[in-house]
Amino acid sequence: MEEATKNPIPAVEAPATVAAPIDAKIDAKGGRRGSQRDFKKNTRRGGPRSGKPRSEFDQKLISIRRVARVVAGGRRFTFSVAILIGDKKGSVGIGTGKAADTALAIEKALRSAKQSMVKFALTKTMSIPYEVEAKYSSARVWIMPTALGKGLVAGSSVRAVLELAGIRDITAKVLSGSKNQVNNAHAAIEALSEFKA
Repeated sequence: MEEATKNPIPAVEAPATVAAPIDAKIDAKGGRRGSQRDFKKNTRRGGPRSGKPRSEFDQKLISIRRVARVVAGGRRFTFSVAILIGDKKGSVGIGTGKAADTALAIEKALRSAKQSMVKFALTKTMSIPYEVEAKYSSARVWIMPTALGKGLVAGSSVRAVLELAGIRDITAKVLSGSKNQVNNAHAAIEALSEFKA
């Protein structure tokens, strides 16, 4: 017992093994484990398409509906689109388009909106000089200038009209019970038409 404590057994060093490269390590199932793969860099460019130039107008789709026309053979479905466009410098327009395909309907609506563009004479702070009210079909809208820095306080499609026209520091309210987005947008443009340039 004493001899064992006097002469301790020297620690045996493990034979030096050559570390296999990571790629060569194979797990129990035969697949690679922890392999380093060479990933290809994504060379695809993001952003707008180089073929199409960017439009000078900002746009907002306010209504898209599938409508049907009854003919002898049954129903014929088409898409009806209403779109707002504006340059955020006092010009805004609304247009509608109808076609069998949504892309074609949007294209028609854009063309119609560009033809109906209205330019407004705004104040230096991009607001309106006094309050106005207008009615279009069953929609009634009231628009009033507010204190500087208050921002845009409006809802529904009236907000979209004011944003695209670039009008700031303004309060708008839809006075009618009408929820028709297109009529509300028309009413807002009708009210702002009092400041036509």
